[in-house]
Amino acid sequence: LSTAKPLAGGLPMGAVLVTQEVNDAMKPGDHGSTFAGNPLVCAAANVVIDRLEQPGFLEQVMSKGELLKSLLTEKVGSNKHVVEVRGAGLLVGVQLDTAAGPLVDACRDAGLLVISAGKGDVLRLVPPLIITEDEIARAVDIIAANMSVLD
Repeated sequence: LSTAKPLAGGLPMGAVLVTQEVNDAMKPGDHGSTFAGNPLVCAAANVVIDRLEQPGFLEQVMSKGELLKSLLTEKVGSNKHVVEVRGAGLLVGVQLDTAAGPLVDACRDAGLLVISAGKGDVLRLVPPLIITEDEIARAVDIIAANMSVLD
């Protein structure tokens, strides 16, 4: 299993998790990486792991994800261009029946960074795990206020 992006809070670091059998077969020099840990990114990764291990932190992430999906459903779910709101945790998408590009641009112009996904017809929201409930509400308000660009 390989992983990278979230390990060091956005700094370049990757990791490969292997079984004991694979580990036993590897010798020094068998594996290298341009994203191997250095002291700075390892320190950052330790902070990320410490935060993730704080009691209740991941439960709060899931709760914030549910709030995000709920507010999106409430405020834009009835829009004629919204097919569905879906996601897991704070990785949330709004499936549209049209290209998301104009909405992505309008949100950016209003101060909210979102991206498109899928075939370009999904508004993808990937906020930081430390987002506040007020910031979630503000983001949804910006999206709702700009839905008309899809007409």
